[in-house]
Amino acid sequence: MALTCGVPQGSILGPLLFNLYMLPLGLSKQAVKQLQYIQNAAARVLTRTRKYDHISPVLRSAVMLFLTFVVLLVASSSWAEEMSRTGDTTRELSVGELLERANRERVPEPDEPELVGDIAVSSDRNADPCTSRGCLWLKYSDGKVYIPYYIANHYSDRERSIIQRGLESFAAVSCIYFRPYQSGDHEWISIESRSGCYSYVGRQGGAQTVSIDRQGCVYHSTVQHELLHALGFNHEQTRSDRDAHIRVHWDNIMDGMDYNFYIVDTLNQGTPYDYNSVMQYER
Repeated sequence: MALTCGVPQGSILGPLLFNLYMLPLGLSKQAVKQLQYIQNAAARVLTRTRKYDHISPVLRSAVMLFLTFVVLLVASSSWAEEMSRTGDTTRELSVGELLERANRERVPEPDEPELVGDIAVSSDRNADPCTSRGCLWLKYSDGKVYIPYYIANHYSDRERSIIQRGLESFAAVSCIYFRPYQSGDHEWISIESRSGCYSYVGRQGGAQTVSIDRQGCVYHSTVQHELLHALGFNHEQTRSDRDAHIRVHWDNIMDGMDYNFYIVDTLNQGTPYDYNSVMQYER
């Protein structure tokens, strides 16, 4: 029997599994168990309908539609329950607004760095250190950049899945591959829930903290944003060629946020200005 991604062609499980895998990551354990039960039920129905070949095509279609509806219902119910539990009403906020809100009431621990916005600043470096190739992660002979990472164990399963999805998103569109930390690695990104959302800009050496605070930072956009800082990217609107692409209306900028729009002598690495970048602040 021919296979497509490990699923028999013509099987009711194909469309059903497609819907399962296309769901957002981070469902609760209870929801995952419910979806697995539905998947097993579909397999049993498929086996039984083989005895009735004259009606099985119609019945299979009906079962597929019904189970797809149930899958989506379970998923939406799970997300609604999770949002209610966490008080999450911010999914429409821009990444800049999310970061500003998360860092507004920040109370840093003694061992945490100073911040300029969401950029961590070492005492011996300026606020935007990654303006040369010396701060970039090394590219291997196969043309790829492999970056070890460690995720602290204080995140919930749902939070960890959001962070994991952010890490994996880079491999789909670039030569950057995040891989789990291994003994013997000398440089790696350590993702922790510290005070606020922040990252150093570029490779620092050793264990490099990227703070994804559980209180306000665990979103796909903010995870990508802080990881891009760690890769060496500054905010898009601070690029050295910014004025050739956008006009900044200083009067519209939120109070105290002007520094987010100061031009930096950035290394743009030959990339065009990205108006839809997750690194682009709106105001």
